[in-house]
Amino acid sequence: MHLFPWGLWLLCVASSSARGDSGGKAKSCSELRQLYGSKGFSLSGVPQAEISGEHLRICPQGYTCCTSEMEENFANKSRSEFEGMMKEASRSVQVTLTSQYKNFDGCTSCSFSNMGYFQDLLNKSEKALYDTFPSMYGELYTQNMKLFKDLFSELRRYYRGSNINLEEALNEFWTRLLERLFKQLNPQYHITDEYLDCMVKHSEQHKPFGEVPRDLKLKATKAFIAVRSYVQGLSVGSDVIKKVSQVSLGHECTRAIMKLVYCPHCRGMSSVKPCNNYCRNVMKGCLANQADLDTEWRNLIDSMLLVADRFDGPSNVDTVIGTIHTRIAEAISNMQENKDSITAKVFQGCGNPKISTKASSGEDKKRRGKTTPDDKPSGLGLEKLVSDAKGKLRDIKDYWVTLPSVLCSERITAGSVNEDRCWNGMTKGRYLPEVMGDGLANQINNPEVEVDITKPDMTIRQQIMQLKIMTNRLRNAYNGNDVDFQDASDDVSGSGSGDGCPDEVCGKRLSKSSSTRQPGTHAIPNQSGRGINGASSKSLPSSFLIFLSMAVMAMQYLWR
Repeated sequence: MHLFPWGLWLLCVASSSARGDSGGKAKSCSELRQLYGSKGFSLSGVPQAEISGEHLRICPQGYTCCTSEMEENFANKSRSEFEGMMKEASRSVQVTLTSQYKNFDGCTSCSFSNMGYFQDLLNKSEKALYDTFPSMYGELYTQNMKLFKDLFSELRRYYRGSNINLEEALNEFWTRLLERLFKQLNPQYHITDEYLDCMVKHSEQHKPFGEVPRDLKLKATKAFIAVRSYVQGLSVGSDVIKKVSQVSLGHECTRAIMKLVYCPHCRGMSSVKPCNNYCRNVMKGCLANQADLDTEWRNLIDSMLLVADRFDGPSNVDTVIGTIHTRIAEAISNMQENKDSITAKVFQGCGNPKISTKASSGEDKKRRGKTTPDDKPSGLGLEKLVSDAKGKLRDIKDYWVTLPSVLCSERITAGSVNEDRCWNGMTKGRYLPEVMGDGLANQINNPEVEVDITKPDMTIRQQIMQLKIMTNRLRNAYNGNDVDFQDASDDVSGSGSGDGCPDEVCGKRLSKSSSTRQPGTHAIPNQSGRGINGASSKSLPSSFLIFLSMAVMAMQYLWR
């Protein structure tokens, strides 16, 4: 008997608080009307004062200033505003990657002054060759001009991503150059194509260009693989950000964001901001698929940082790419200076060719050149670029898992100091549920967003695969190995996520059996008819027991 008045009092208090501090008098909806109008909606049909909220489908069904139509309009507005916030948040990362791409690569249609660092380096080396070789070598250069142009064209095509074997292209250049120079330096002989073939076969023994071809091939291959993979990594990263930012908002997420942002206004609490942890749970649920990019995104950034380290050291990009013309001059000079001994060795191995009836003195052709081009790059420009790029890459490394906190900044939420005076989804008060972890699998018990963890977003899964492929390419580039995108996808087509090892071992481990790898943390969509919990595998023991029981019954029947 004594409990009834106490319970009746609590009911009265709850009813009173639902109506607001003004007692029985309905609260004005002036603030809500002002907000609603500022969003571009008509004020026709908007209540002047609070009404009963049984019609609400998203907000709590207490007294409210929102009609069903207003709730729907606010939900649609929530979707567009959130997608705008996502694009704005991703724009800074995309700008970072795009600006770095332009710094290093430029663009194919840009003027010479707007070329990126790597292209500019190659262009300057080619220009230096055209400027210095005519005076150094005379007809030795002019008659072979196309050969030099073709070399730089092949190097540029490889850098731009063409399917060219760089080692073969360099070998072909040295072979053609040797054939032409040998004929020009020995005009008194009639040298046939068959004789040149013999000479080329013995070139490894007498080394007409010294160690330059072998040394340049080794260093140039590593340098070009590194720079090509690095700028491709910047491009892939930017493309992933762009495509993921365009993923549309789901129905449950739209409802959750509407409840987070606009329901306090409907309840007459326009000055009350959402609780920070409440906002984070909503964002973690809405961005569950995006958070699954984190592992492979970190792997990509780590691999790019490692490849950037390759720009210095023995395969210094400035030294290798910027001085190609100098190395070619060194090789030609070596052949000129050792012409007699080289010719003698060729004659010894291939026999003496016939004397030519059109022999000429060829003084201009025999002009001796010295390796004088002294425009060696300082390296300071690249060092500054790389240092700046590394800092910016580290800044965006944890982008995907910090995105919920970024979107729930103090500009939007009440912050940690107002935990007892914030909108918790129902009223003004502390938000009690714990904050969920990151990623799709951790949202199974998210109290704010209903997330189906068995249906990952396919657009984002495709981008995870693109990150894996590019990371594999970068790891191989770090070890000096070139891998086509098609080959890379074969290596990473399994369902496990990357292990993120940041050392030289990564590239070597790619060929190991998948049984040595840790289980993946990403839920890859049914590739073998299984759900994420492997439900189909669990049914095997029960099927076996049924079969065994039937077999035993059959045996008993036969024994009778």
